[in-house]
Amino acid sequence: MSKTIRLTMAQALVRYLAALKVEDGQPLFGGAFAIFGHGNVAGLGEALYQYKEHFPTYRAHNEQAMAHAAIAYAKAHMRRRMMAVTSSIGPGATNLLTACALAHVNRLPVLLLPGDVFVSRAPDPVLQQLEDPVDGSVSVNDAFKPLSRYFDRIVYPEQLLTALPRAIAVLTDPAACGPVTLSLPQDVQTMAYDYPEEFFAPRIVRFRALPPVADELEEAAALIKKARQPLIVAGGGVLYGEAGAALRAFAEQHGVPVAETQAGKSALPWDHPLQLGAIGVTGSPAGNALAFEADLVLAVGTRLQDFTTGSNSLFAKAELVSINVNGFDALKRRGLAVQADATLGLQGLSQLLTGWHSDAAWRERAEQQSHGWRETVLAITGKREVAGLPYDGEVIGAVQRSSLNSTTNDIAVCAAGTLPAELHKLWRTATPGGYHMEYGYSCMGYEIAGGLGVKMARPDREVIVMVGDGSYLMMNSEIATSVMLDKKLIIVVLDNRGYGCINRLQQACGNAPFNNMLVDCYQEGEGAPAIDFALHARSLGALSEHVDSIAELEQALLRARAASRTYLICIDTDDKRTTSEGGCWWEVAVPEVSTQEGVRAARARYETERLQQRN
Repeated sequence: MSKTIRLTMAQALVRYLAALKVEDGQPLFGGAFAIFGHGNVAGLGEALYQYKEHFPTYRAHNEQAMAHAAIAYAKAHMRRRMMAVTSSIGPGATNLLTACALAHVNRLPVLLLPGDVFVSRAPDPVLQQLEDPVDGSVSVNDAFKPLSRYFDRIVYPEQLLTALPRAIAVLTDPAACGPVTLSLPQDVQTMAYDYPEEFFAPRIVRFRALPPVADELEEAAALIKKARQPLIVAGGGVLYGEAGAALRAFAEQHGVPVAETQAGKSALPWDHPLQLGAIGVTGSPAGNALAFEADLVLAVGTRLQDFTTGSNSLFAKAELVSINVNGFDALKRRGLAVQADATLGLQGLSQLLTGWHSDAAWRERAEQQSHGWRETVLAITGKREVAGLPYDGEVIGAVQRSSLNSTTNDIAVCAAGTLPAELHKLWRTATPGGYHMEYGYSCMGYEIAGGLGVKMARPDREVIVMVGDGSYLMMNSEIATSVMLDKKLIIVVLDNRGYGCINRLQQACGNAPFNNMLVDCYQEGEGAPAIDFALHARSLGALSEHVDSIAELEQALLRARAASRTYLICIDTDDKRTTSEGGCWWEVAVPEVSTQEGVRAARARYETERLQQRN
């Protein structure tokens, strides 16, 4: 008989996770973020303490934020390493729901371990328990089911023997990758079982690369050979598949220009002659101009969300070939699907396309457009003297000028508002992962917590979080965690005194400014406070300062780079100006009936613009 070891369910869970390694010998899990409460402190908390030397536990200040940090950690590791997150029952658990959805949308691995109510129901209802009068089995953790790629509730200790391998299989599967939730009733966490010792033997987790099917490759190659003006749209799957070299080789060998999605930005160096920059609603004029005229689009590792496709209007007349490990994504927009790893798919296609290349005039035009856009970017970001308040593009320029090697060392982190548009167009990086944008869910509040996760994954890189005042106010507590863990961030807060991005969208849809900028909100008494973000950051342990100009910002950034701990710089910015170059239509539904003339006019434009969409 095999030897056994008696452990509680929680001890067995932690011990199993700690035994997993990746091929270079590093642990698969970087540890766990934990906020303890009565649903996890006695069981899982004791287990984490017992194995703290092999499986570190990090204390955070907000459950959603710590999950964002864990997700960013996995993204920065290109999904090759990850973290676990545990919370108490009730509000601790439900605070994780937004992050769970974020991970699902972005196809990023995170192991969520929320506490749950007693299986025995002896103390029913327990503190923070949700009661359902028609279903006694329901708890708030059931809300994780539609948000998780795999969900299980551990009601017997021995259930881990099947649940944990399944969980790891999903977390490391290139197609199924996403959040896994193991709901842990607090009484079951403390129950003991005689587990087989072999269950905890160190093991190597290998990441599979899905090879293409020959018939799919041949069909795709036949379609591509007919194209004269092809375009590659590079998505996040290029980075996660470590396919940057294959992408570059394919583009150069066949003369195909490349445009990048938000998730795919940094797949090709910013100064490559065939790099057109961003595509879509936040795209460059070079990328979008060629997308409009392309006769074939090769979409590699992208979900083809509306910001990429201009709500299905940008390359509506082009043939579409999609290489994607996820069959669901490969079939988007009725494209010709090649379900495969990005590297293997591109290499396989290239072999079948020997001797084929795009029209010489198309390649020449692409290189001219690419060069012209780089010159425009340098002009936009190179301004040191600005009349009035600076706007986001000028701030981005100051950040990049503050380091001689910013295109190889800095990692820019952002998530929501106008900044993703400006960074997508203007941020320059030559290193895969040098641009870390959460734009699948566009979740305000991800920025600082995400920056912490990136820094934990890449401690040798300068991590620069760029965040608007609105997102900062939503979630900033992990500044304190970054100080506590000695994970220095540079945080640049662009204060436009409200939700400037949505205020502009509101007006573009014909409405009057309302409830977005602080000045346009309902107020009583003394009204909206003048918020001192630098002072607030200092109260959380960071170094900080407020600056009044681009010149002062550049000097402050030099101090921030030289500092030993998290450093926040705040600068007031223009809420009206944006980069006018680039972009394309994005469908936002406008009311069909309104008393406002501006809304009626916007509705008329909307009806016309919808005619561009691909059916």
